[in-house]
Amino acid sequence: MNAQQKTSAQDLNPKEQSLVKISALTATGNLTNLKIQLNAGLDSGLTINEIKETLVQLYAYCGFPRSLNALNTFKTVLDERKAKGINDVEGKKIIVENNVDDKYEQGRKTLETLTKTQQSKPAPGFGEFAPRVDTFLKEHLFADIFVSDVLSYQQRELVTISALASISGVEGQLQSHIGMGKNTGITEHQLEQLADLIQQSVDITQANTIRKIIGKPAVPVIKSDMMVRISEIEIIPEYIEQYKAILKEESSASVNIEPGVIAIFPMYQKEDPMQIRIIEIYADKNAYQSHLQTPHFQHYKTSTLKMVKSLKLVDMDSIDKETMKEVFQKLK
Repeated sequence: MNAQQKTSAQDLNPKEQSLVKISALTATGNLTNLKIQLNAGLDSGLTINEIKETLVQLYAYCGFPRSLNALNTFKTVLDERKAKGINDVEGKKIIVENNVDDKYEQGRKTLETLTKTQQSKPAPGFGEFAPRVDTFLKEHLFADIFVSDVLSYQQRELVTISALASISGVEGQLQSHIGMGKNTGITEHQLEQLADLIQQSVDITQANTIRKIIGKPAVPVIKSDMMVRISEIEIIPEYIEQYKAILKEESSASVNIEPGVIAIFPMYQKEDPMQIRIIEIYADKNAYQSHLQTPHFQHYKTSTLKMVKSLKLVDMDSIDKETMKEVFQKLK
């Protein structure tokens, strides 16, 4: 329990912001952006072991596959940095073994510290219905994992809140951990900042789950300056297969990497495959301008210039803005 309580600064510091982004991207499986943020986290001052502990803890909240994928990505990042001559700080040693007589009791007391509420044995509800999961929760998560003070309780709650805020359907658990986070010293202002970081890393809808719980106004999903465009393109026949390959790579990167790109959906006319149509939806004009500067778009633009016979950009507006956000829901 030593050194676990910490008084927060008013703002999330760069290391804390990195923990939020790393946790969110791990939870959503966005390994491309995770790799970027792992580098940024190390550059911000996070140690190797602080990031390792973050990714290990996250298995309890988003599953082994996401945690293991993130750890493998982190190993790659460290190997690449070492090859460049960057020597990152390993940090405080991670406790591997937890040698106590009663791990359940240790975990129960840890949870009492976090919740500031007495914890019965077994936990009511799920603990009585499925005692083994209550044992796993107390003995492994809140004992074996939390016993390591490489991360403070406050940092661990930042990690947990960020992961849960990035996953749909876990609002009850998110609300509980926001309460625990406040008990460790996380302020409402910092939770607002955390929501903004989730919006940047994941999307507006998930960020709004935090805002709703802490009683802050939701950010509209459909903005007044959202851009909807149909690109009408005719390709020179000899380049059609090469063009489609480049377009497929660019559209995939845009949707997966850029939070402000809602959709890029390429199609072709059945009666004339040289006629390409692309539905493009951007969160706002700033997201569109940012998209134009990305390396993947610049590669697409320069590589396909000679392949395009004609191009027409048709700006559109939605007839029903209220239901537009449901358009692609059934494709998930």
